[in-house]
Amino acid sequence: MIAIKRAYDPPQRGDGARILVDRLWPRGVSKEALAAEMWLKEVAPSDKLRKWFAHDVDRWHEFQQRYLAELKENPEAWQPIVERARHGNVTLLYAAKDSGHNNAVVLQHFLERHLPE
Repeated sequence: MIAIKRAYDPPQRGDGARILVDRLWPRGVSKEALAAEMWLKEVAPSDKLRKWFAHDVDRWHEFQQRYLAELKENPEAWQPIVERARHGNVTLLYAAKDSGHNNAVVLQHFLERHLPE
């Protein structure tokens, strides 16, 4: 199972492997508080795409399309997450305030299509 959670939410027992999937470290969060197993900056949207989106909901559909294209071109960035998910739960951590319109939402759906049944 692949779940998503804000980096500011405390770890929970069922989180499994906690993986930060943002290009920038969450402001004000210590490494201990985040309790992430790994930080995969390269799986996050490119700086250009991240800045263009700027969490503007009107750009959400286009952001999803562009981010999916980036993911398809860069399988080595997301493959470690798929490998980890084959052995247990994974929680993708993100810092955005909007829980419905962020890169982790897109990444979660993308990765679920790449997991074996």
